[in-house]
Amino acid sequence: MNVIKLDHPHQAIEKLIGNMEKVLVGKKQTIDLSIVALLARGHVLLEDVPGVGKTLLVRSLARSIGGSFKRLQFTPDLLPTDVTGVSIFNQKTMEFEFRPGPIFANVILADEINRTSPKTQSALLEAMEEHSVTVDGVTYRLNEPFFVMATQNPLEYEGTFPLPEAQLDRFLLQLHLGYPTLEEEMKILTRFTSDNPLDKLEPVITAEELYALQHQVAAVKVSESIKEYIVRLCQKTREHLNVYLGVSPRGALALYRAAQALAFVRGRDFVIPDDVKELVPVTFQHRIILKPEARLEGATIERLVAGVLAETRVPIG
Repeated sequence: MNVIKLDHPHQAIEKLIGNMEKVLVGKKQTIDLSIVALLARGHVLLEDVPGVGKTLLVRSLARSIGGSFKRLQFTPDLLPTDVTGVSIFNQKTMEFEFRPGPIFANVILADEINRTSPKTQSALLEAMEEHSVTVDGVTYRLNEPFFVMATQNPLEYEGTFPLPEAQLDRFLLQLHLGYPTLEEEMKILTRFTSDNPLDKLEPVITAEELYALQHQVAAVKVSESIKEYIVRLCQKTREHLNVYLGVSPRGALALYRAAQALAFVRGRDFVIPDDVKELVPVTFQHRIILKPEARLEGATIERLVAGVLAETRVPIG
């Protein structure tokens, strides 16, 4: 895909945010962070209880982008080929032909990803990391831009398979929607009384414009002191006495790219320490595994991440 030049990138982002807010009530921070992941060419894991709007968030984002959209409903009997595609023998040509799966789209909704088997979950690994899939020894490039937003219900619900660490590490951010406030829920009832506002949502940005924005994000400046700050934060998670598995170098790169995208969304061409601090919880929480004894003593990842932020010196300037 050719990269076009966008003269007013911040206006395009504001239009995208405003369009999604026509559907979602009181979720601006989650909308902003979803767009941050999209611009950073990362992926999002949405974990929350059923019925709080996870699927609605993904659908509103997909509708706002003028690209292709596919939904994958993950179930225990879903096969890897149901995701990637399959080679079928054509009796007329006497050759095998590849039939692309739903993964060949710009925006993928992987709904209830933890309800399918680890074998099928792993079918997403290559696609999310390398933007390609390999079937029968042949590698096929995916469409650009390519964005996966997966939803899952908390693991205490029956019939779920925990995502392996390698799969979790592929997600740039893990987000939670949470229950709305009283006022927000009243607005939801009013907004959805007559019809679904999602049905009237129109694209406000094309796939080509989004691709251009992603390239502009990569040019956002990150000072050496900010880079060192990111690395120190990651290293502290690996050295912590309560941590079995800390943030990987892939996690450090995820925080770096997300900080660039957040600065871009906020209208800046450089990253400041507050960008990094805001993103640490949603970038780190799904990449850290506590030791069993630490969990028994009541340690939580949220408190650990807060402690790491408090203990790490913030760069000046």
